[in-house]
Amino acid sequence: MTNCHCGSGRAFDECCGPYLSGAAVPPTPEALMRSRYSAFATANVAYLGETLLPGTQDDFDAEQVTEWAKNSQWTGLEVRSTADGKDANEAYVEFVAKFIMDGKELIHHETGRFQKQDGRWWYVDGIMGQRPRTVVKVGRNDPCTCGSGKKYKKCCGA
Repeated sequence: MTNCHCGSGRAFDECCGPYLSGAAVPPTPEALMRSRYSAFATANVAYLGETLLPGTQDDFDAEQVTEWAKNSQWTGLEVRSTADGKDANEAYVEFVAKFIMDGKELIHHETGRFQKQDGRWWYVDGIMGQRPRTVVKVGRNDPCTCGSGKKYKKCCGA
């Protein structure tokens, strides 16, 4: 039994293997992201293309991805967080993929965006690093966020 590349601690055949072979579909965005990491580790570029949201595959450069996957030694995956998006059909997974390329230890830190369509999760795109957080600014004359019923400027903002 070989441990799965994604770092789950489970055997490859019981973890990402069925997804990469097409025998099963990842049930969650995190499972899809882990299986995509395993696809990089095994240079299964076809799977990487197949798991892109239909309609977003135009800029997928299989040749470049193949070169990156084959010329890298994939050394670990850390899932930092998972979060739901604006609705139940969108989610985000922040992760750090570790690899060695040209003798240098490197990381790929991304927050990937996933979308559920036709009953299955797809990779849409990602941003490097953490997803920006949105903070709602409380105005001086807005009700205080503590729930006192007073204006913010006369309560916690004083």
